Amino acid sequence: MSDFAAPVASDTTDFANPRVAAAAAAAAEAFTAPATAVPAHDANLLRRTYRLMHTAAEMATLFEEEKTTASRYVHATARGHEAVQLAAAFLLTGNDYAAPYYRDDALLLGLGLRPYELMLQLLAKADDPFSGGRTYYSHPSLRRAGIPVIPHQSSATGMQAIPATGMAHAISYFEKQGLAIESLNKSAGWLAEKPLVLCSIGDGAMTEGEVAEALQMAILHQLPIVYLVQDNDWGISATGREMRAMNAYEFAAGFPGLRRMQVDGADFESSHTGLAEAFAHVRARRGPVLVHAKCPLLGHHTSGVRREWYRSDLAAHQEQDPLPRLHQRLLALGVSEEELDGLRAEARATVRADWAEALAAPNPDPATFADHEFAPPAVTEEAGERSPAGAEKALMVDAALHAVDDILQEFPEALFYGQDVGGELGGVFREAALLAKKYGEARVFNTPIQEAYIVGSTAGMAAVGARPIVEIQFADYIWPALNQLVEELSKSCYLTMGKFPIPALIRVPIGAYGGGGPYHSGSIESTLLTIRGIKVVYPSNAADMKGLMRAAFLDPNPVIMLEHKGLYWSKVPGTEEAKTVEPAAGYVIPLGVAAIAQAADAEQLARGNTAVVVTYGMGVHWAKAASRDFPGQIEILDLRTLNPLDFDAVTAATRRHGKVLVLTEESLMNSFAESLAGRIQRHCFTALDAPVFTLGAANLPAIALNVELEKQMLPSAAKVAVALGELLGY
Repeated sequence: MSDFAAPVASDTTDFANPRVAAAAAAAAEAFTAPATAVPAHDANLLRRTYRLMHTAAEMATLFEEEKTTASRYVHATARGHEAVQLAAAFLLTGNDYAAPYYRDDALLLGLGLRPYELMLQLLAKADDPFSGGRTYYSHPSLRRAGIPVIPHQSSATGMQAIPATGMAHAISYFEKQGLAIESLNKSAGWLAEKPLVLCSIGDGAMTEGEVAEALQMAILHQLPIVYLVQDNDWGISATGREMRAMNAYEFAAGFPGLRRMQVDGADFESSHTGLAEAFAHVRARRGPVLVHAKCPLLGHHTSGVRREWYRSDLAAHQEQDPLPRLHQRLLALGVSEEELDGLRAEARATVRADWAEALAAPNPDPATFADHEFAPPAVTEEAGERSPAGAEKALMVDAALHAVDDILQEFPEALFYGQDVGGELGGVFREAALLAKKYGEARVFNTPIQEAYIVGSTAGMAAVGARPIVEIQFADYIWPALNQLVEELSKSCYLTMGKFPIPALIRVPIGAYGGGGPYHSGSIESTLLTIRGIKVVYPSNAADMKGLMRAAFLDPNPVIMLEHKGLYWSKVPGTEEAKTVEPAAGYVIPLGVAAIAQAADAEQLARGNTAVVVTYGMGVHWAKAASRDFPGQIEILDLRTLNPLDFDAVTAATRRHGKVLVLTEESLMNSFAESLAGRIQRHCFTALDAPVFTLGAANLPAIALNVELEKQMLPSAAKVAVALGELLGY
């Protein structure tokens, strides 16, 4: 059965945002539309369901029997959720996309995966088709003909809602632009049955704020996605009454434009009928749907959190077991007990045989432990014209704008979004000025104040084949995005054995620029550099900005481009050299290659009177100004990329000079700069003529608003000169 709640008239009126009003009106119209006809469930479909339900149940039973082996690594099973999961699986096509969650092993069986394949993951075997033994059971990532594309999802509760919505966003974008979806190998002539995204999620996860961000964007852009909420009334040991004020169906009522349904998740026919209606609705492009499915939880929360420790409601849940219900339904249709016994026996035999085969499968080769940290870079050589004849000097902010403009013009799969980058403003720093007017709001658009969605949606976008460029308005506000950056983006390439790298360019204005205060002046690179699986770029001048921006876009991995606000317009004293001749369109610099921003005099070098400043961003300009007090004695090595780090260039510069100052704008204690200084001393100790010096901001929690206080906190040319004088005096 399905239960659609018809909105009252006020649900579609008096909205300040016309997009929301239009979405709500579309949903209201949908509620009065005739239901899509669903064929009656025949016995053959129910037989298949029965066999697969027993397959999932037999797997859960086997894992308990063999728990000494099976529970070496934590796992959860679908026991009690099989009916709704199989219904969803049978309705998906090879043109669709799916974001399962960790209890969805029955869904995977319904898509055609063998128990053997799931067991390979359970046992962390080399032939695990998803991750090669790297991630948990029922955490799939798959590109296989006839099966929906399933990108990486983490175990972080509720996090899959944003990447899944990003997939739907990309599908909608490709459709509206008339572009082919590369991952489906389809031409631009759009499909008769248009693709959708299934986001499977537990009810406990619906209280996560990031789920609300996903729902907002799905409604604002009327995206083709079904949110299937499997509600068993438990988190881990907390019940629904402890965790929430309302269930997911009631919660969805607060989102005008989101169609909502309820199904009996323990009854296959109810689930199939309701989900078929939801899928038909979405395929007709009438907006997102949330389906709330009530299910019993018959197994453990996970193998490590066992039901006998805290469950007192098992008897009530067992009364809703979907297997006996389907058994009785098949008997009523005339299927004999003997035939049902045969289906059960077939399921049991398959599971037992697959278990024996999986146990015998090889473990991963330990030598492969570091494979797939990153996908291979697209740019390995500098190319194009850095200083074209007749070109004028450009500000860094303009070089960035022109780089993105060139990308959008050349790559139709590219789109650019974030807070205030669209519309009339084009970014609070005008770094996207006029791009929305030039390319349209489908390609350059504003988002709500949702840093998690801005970053996390890129994972879904990339899985479909889009190439997102996004912006976090200020570095100080990136923290809400860290869940997505750490759990979804950074791990995807490694945990999928390279199947799902995420080509995402994330622009982040950074740094102090005179009176920006505590929430608009921060430096965050050390935090970012503790996140493995992302690249971090930090240009110091316009030419590097343009070349690195293109390389970052072309790179198949997540790249964060840190763009110093104080260098954007060269208004901060001492930053005039951030303006350079603007390179031609197509100019590119490979990531991970440092540059000598200033060379030392050969004669001074020969006398042993030199030192090198290893730095980046604003540090390059402080070092240049300070070096005027030491003519010919100071080399400046501009790292340009912090990860991958050109440590070979650092080592070579250290061996040339024997004296090193590592300079940063960040607070110094426990920073990237201190880490790099320690690494230099470890690997270049015999070449050093002095300790490696470091200089950075004061170790305080924020940049003060008053400009005089700010000056006291930050490095400056004068402070760098003092440090260089002491270093050269060794």
